[in-house]
Formats: sequence, C-alpha cells, structure tokens
Amino acid sequence: MKKQTLNTLHHSVFNIHYHLVLVTKYRRRCITPEVAAYLESQYKRLLETWDCELLECNGEPDHLHLLISANPKIQPSKMVNSLKTATSRLVRKEFSEHLGKFYWKPVFYSRSYCLVSCGGAPLDIVKQYLDQQEGFD
Repeated sequence: MKKQTLNTLHHSVFNIHYHLVLVTKYRRRCITPEVAAYLESQYKRLLETWDCELLECNGEPDHLHLLISANPKIQPSKMVNSLKTATSRLVRKEFSEHLGKFYWKPVFYSRSYCLVSCGGAPLDIVKQYLDQQEGFD
C-alpha cells in the first residue's frame, strides 16, 4: 500500500485533494485539445500562486475535470471562483475567434461547479477508528 505524503505549514500537517468539475456555459462543446491544453497551463500557473498544485486535468468538449492538491489557507469557494474568473477572461482573449462561434456574450463557464473532496480513508474506516478510541475515562 502506498504511503500518503503529508504537506506541512508552520503548525499543521495536511493532505487535501479536491476533484473540481467545470462546465461550459449552456454545455456548449467548445473545448478543443488546444483550448484544454491552454486552460491546463493557466490552471497550473494560478494554483501555484496559491501554493496549490494541479495533479490532473482532463475532460470532454463541454466540461473539464481537475484534481487539485490544495492548501488549507485557501477557501475552496474563493479558489474556484478565482480560477473560473481568471481563466474565463484569458481563454476568451486567446481563443476569441473560436469561442465567438459558440457565445455572443463574454462568457465561458456555467455559473455552477462541482467540488468534491477526495483521498484519505473512506468514512466508514474513519468512523471505526474513532469508535476504537479509549475515551476520557
């Protein structure tokens, strides 16, 4: 079994992973391999500025899946909204002609997103571990 690597800050140890799904506005199938590669590079760059890391990025023409190793100092909702705002602006600028075929307004992502924490032990195992603690007697 592979041992999990823990990250550290001054007074904490952590291992936080998120699975983020970002969907294009109206689920338009506008993500080409070139657009996906560009977005992946921008996600990596932005996440590094927050001491986070993009571990994987893949998807389909109407949505992208990101696996992110996160930092506990970052609020997940702010991280997602900042990622969406910045990359939407950048991708619309870089691929304006291509995206103009799909959108007549300056949009790229749907307003919604899916963010799921992942990794670590399953909840049943954690509950079992907590039940086995000695208590305070």
